[in-house]
Amino acid sequence: MSGAINYVSCGLLWIGLLVKLPALIRHWSEASLRAINGVLALASLCFLFGAPASVRLINRVSGVPNLAAPLTYASITAYSAALLLMIACWRGGPSLRRTTLSWAYGYTAVLAGIAVLFVLGDAGEERRSDFDTYYATTPWISEMVVLYLVAHVTAVTVSAVWSLRWGFEAEVRERPWLRASLLTIGAGTVISSGYSISKLIAVVARWTGRDWAVLGTSLPPLCAGLGAVLTVVGVLLPMVGHHLSAWRDFFRLAPLDAVLDPVLTERALRVERPRSPFLWGTWRWSTIHNGLHAIETLYDATLYDATLDTELARTGDWARASSAAWAATIAAAVRRSTEPPSEPAGAPARLSPPRDAASLVLIADAVKRTGRETWAVEPRPAEARSV
Repeated sequence: MSGAINYVSCGLLWIGLLVKLPALIRHWSEASLRAINGVLALASLCFLFGAPASVRLINRVSGVPNLAAPLTYASITAYSAALLLMIACWRGGPSLRRTTLSWAYGYTAVLAGIAVLFVLGDAGEERRSDFDTYYATTPWISEMVVLYLVAHVTAVTVSAVWSLRWGFEAEVRERPWLRASLLTIGAGTVISSGYSISKLIAVVARWTGRDWAVLGTSLPPLCAGLGAVLTVVGVLLPMVGHHLSAWRDFFRLAPLDAVLDPVLTERALRVERPRSPFLWGTWRWSTIHNGLHAIETLYDATLYDATLDTELARTGDWARASSAAWAATIAAAVRRSTEPPSEPAGAPARLSPPRDAASLVLIADAVKRTGRETWAVEPRPAEARSV
């Protein structure tokens, strides 16, 4: 990859980090959140240290020929480990702590080994693009190269197996954004393995007296770049999916919000909409919760049962019938709340409508299907309202 692509990729990753940073500060104790930010930060370092201009600058400023090489290798190794830890945290399970500690200790040892072997070796001639193959037969340096390549291929292989196997499990099929994330990460890590595999082949070729330097300099950057991009996209997909789902719910919940508006307005339960569009879905969901809580003693069980039976007989779909029944029951409760006190027309109910976003969206869809005018409630004049 050219240096420009490296720096653009690094900048995009930093933007992702800035977006995630507030959540990390608020919820520092969440291991998965730390792992996600670690993946983004270390991936950005891989792009930054791998750019030709950065290699030249690091070597010149430090006065140590090829210092950029172990720094780049260390960032690649740490990034691989962070990806493993992130997938393990997402999966969870009783052995999570033991698994994450084992990988963390193992890759910390690899990082220490890279530093020690570089210090012990002699890499006095600067090599900006073919360091691995040029020093493949140099004592200590060759061991350092093999160490980081084996550590990298191990991490990406395990990450690929974990993410792809989990992505095809039945329990994940109901969570499309997580499944897309896992499959994208799996594809990215499979491609990333080409980086270390091609370099290992080129290094082994040098050990046997062959010069396959092109295999170690041309193919690896392509595999590393494309693999890293896909992997990072996979890491960010759940966050993007969460916000897209929240925006979708914001618009789909609008009909139910409109039905509850008389109660929300009369009792001053509607708070000002937040400026950040990322919070609009949560704002509308919590606003609807306020309205449902305000009328919870006014639900008519007779109306609910009658509507449920009618819709069930008409459609044969229990979810659709239940949503229509709740839409009618909520609208009637809102209407009763805005009328002067009177004897209830139906049996007083001890009903509790579903509060999860998916169920509320279905109820809002039922309102939309029937037509807002059916559920519309005219607010009564101020002088007629009960105190």
